Amino acid sequence: MLAGPEVHCGPESRPLLLRRGHEAGRHTIILMQPSQNRATRTFMDFSSVNHALDGICGLYERKIRNINPMVRNLTYGITDLYNFIDGLSDISALVYDDSLHAYLPYDRQWIKQKLFQHLKRLAQQ
Repeated sequence: MLAGPEVHCGPESRPLLLRRGHEAGRHTIILMQPSQNRATRTFMDFSSVNHALDGICGLYERKIRNINPMVRNLTYGITDLYNFIDGLSDISALVYDDSLHAYLPYDRQWIKQKLFQHLKRLAQQ
């Protein structure tokens, strides 16, 4: 497993990102099914890949805040986030490609790779 950036989450821990580059304006839909029960299927809609990655991190952060409601500042590593993603029955992304005028599908591994790159960029800021 890749060693990755450690994420610190608290009231002032997340800098406002400047959304630049190829991923910036690409409408993204995250499809997920948290459990084996098909009734848990849902989706999240985002204006960019980066916003979608922030949304996935936010899901994990809400989950650990529910488990640890008294902890003000959360700290977790990329492995923890990967375990959360791997614990979902299914997750995938549909990313709009302007040149094709269509959504391209991406799997769990792509999401994990993008999260690693995204959090690494955040850690370097």
